[in-house]
Amino acid sequence: MIAITEAHTVASPVVPGLEPVRMRRFAAAFLAAVLLSPTALAQKAEAPLTKEQGKALLASVDQILNFVSNDTKLPITHPVKRKLVSRGEVTKYLQKKFDEDEGTKRLEHGEIVLKKFGLLERDFQLRSFLIRLLTEQIAGFYDEKTKTVNLLDYVGPDEQKPVLAHELTHALQDMRVDLVTWSDLTPNVPPKTMLEDNQRLAVDESGAARESVTEGQAMVTFLDYSMKPMGKTLADAPELADRLKDSVADNSDSPVMARAPLLLQQTLMFPYIEGLGFEAAVLAKGGREAAFAGTLANPPSSTFEVIHPKAYLSHAAVPLLRLPDLRPLLAPEYSFYDIGVMGELDVRILTELFGGRQIADALSTQWYGGAYYAAQKNAAPDKQSPSSIGLLYVSRWKNEDSARSFLRVYAGQLARKYSGLKRREKDEADDTEQVYTTTEGDVLLTIQGNTVFTFEGFPLAQARTMREAIAAVQTSGPMMQAAAPAAGPATDLAHSLVGLGTSFGMLRAAGRYTSQVVQP
Repeated sequence: MIAITEAHTVASPVVPGLEPVRMRRFAAAFLAAVLLSPTALAQKAEAPLTKEQGKALLASVDQILNFVSNDTKLPITHPVKRKLVSRGEVTKYLQKKFDEDEGTKRLEHGEIVLKKFGLLERDFQLRSFLIRLLTEQIAGFYDEKTKTVNLLDYVGPDEQKPVLAHELTHALQDMRVDLVTWSDLTPNVPPKTMLEDNQRLAVDESGAARESVTEGQAMVTFLDYSMKPMGKTLADAPELADRLKDSVADNSDSPVMARAPLLLQQTLMFPYIEGLGFEAAVLAKGGREAAFAGTLANPPSSTFEVIHPKAYLSHAAVPLLRLPDLRPLLAPEYSFYDIGVMGELDVRILTELFGGRQIADALSTQWYGGAYYAAQKNAAPDKQSPSSIGLLYVSRWKNEDSARSFLRVYAGQLARKYSGLKRREKDEADDTEQVYTTTEGDVLLTIQGNTVFTFEGFPLAQARTMREAIAAVQTSGPMMQAAAPAAGPATDLAHSLVGLGTSFGMLRAAGRYTSQVVQP
């Protein structure tokens, strides 16, 4: 999944008791950061807790843990360690995790691919943007490596208790499945063969899907704890999940989020909003056992299933494309750089960015599979530049009309991405091709039935050869996307990107979403 796996605010004041939830993954932590403006933070009292307040807050962990266990039906198998941390300790923790986390390294590696796609502007400095916001906005976290819930000594106890309900949900999940190894099936080593390429594609969205389970479950308990004084739970008011989705489109009171790229706005909110919707659907259909222990035991494998819970509940096949071994076709000029699924979430973001919300809403539901492959020019003078990357993207659609519509949208944004864009109609083999010259090399766009191929930066002849090789390995029907490690030689699929499951903590944000929808 190319979107930052796995993300809007309500124009209303934060309601006490409906403050931060939590984001385990790096990208998720970023989301929490951007959603609360510096102005709102400045209004928070940051005087250290008194000794008595700190002691009472630490003591409340057991009471809230019991509430969460009763709410989720996940058993408590051992006590949860807890400690108070200062703002300085939080900042130090974040910086250390940012430097060491494998997930952040993978994200930084993929940054030039995001820019090549046009999902981020070429001059956008992702790392500095994230670090600045994270260090300003952290609001508490459960560290699944140390098995410790970290509470802040500069935020009032009443504000932290709903956070604890969210965080302690992750502690119970950790007791159940060990979040470090469960959270992502994606290997942290690059694939070297066609078999490994397609194994990577089969599990590429597993992290985003599983993150949606853990965060969706934690949002359920967050809401249930917040509504406890009203005597209600999400099961009593399932419409709250839909109301929350409707409420997050307004960024007017969060200028930082309003300035963030669409990619960050949507992917980072995804585990919370869509995860909550997914868990609410499973809860309504199968009850608490199915929604909590059930989805941990049998999690969805793709954003498609999260967006469409009925597909998950009915065990519908997940569209998945295959790729041939492209290395021999690219050598010696290019070396492998990255590979991944372009799922329904990615397509929704891409089409909204390139064509607007209305087109995105119409086209994304017609998605029926997608994958990308990036290779880097060995002779490129600047390996950190998107110009060093050759990018191919193949997408399948439910019908030919949708494929043609997507091709128009994609072709329409080439001038924004490339200077010196010129169409070369004389080089087009037939009316299924569009050929362009750019300052970064040739671009070939092709449609074959319900499938669209895009090649950017590769010589025209080489792009056509790859197109035929890709078309030759496709099947007429969908394959089920893997949801568990393969047996036999593919044991590397069991290795998770541990960093993607590392606690970065917080939120000072989700309360902003829920403050308008959770009312007596």
